[in-house]
Amino acid sequence: MTTAARRTHKHFQLDSAKIKRAQKALHARTETEAIELALDFAIAEHRKDRLALQATERFIRSASEIKDVYGTLAD
Repeated sequence: MTTAARRTHKHFQLDSAKIKRAQKALHARTETEAIELALDFAIAEHRKDRLALQATERFIRSASEIKDVYGTLAD
């Protein structure tokens, strides 16, 4: 989570119902905490997606062959 020293004041017009739902889903005590947690979650998901894409690209470039050892994919 962000430290207080790195915070800046921003003014947004946000849907209060969405903030309340996020606050409940993320078990945040305040609306600010809910927004920070949601931003942290979005950043973490983006990082995971980027790493998964990089791994997929490495796998494709490796030209590895996938064998259907159980015979369940043949149609």
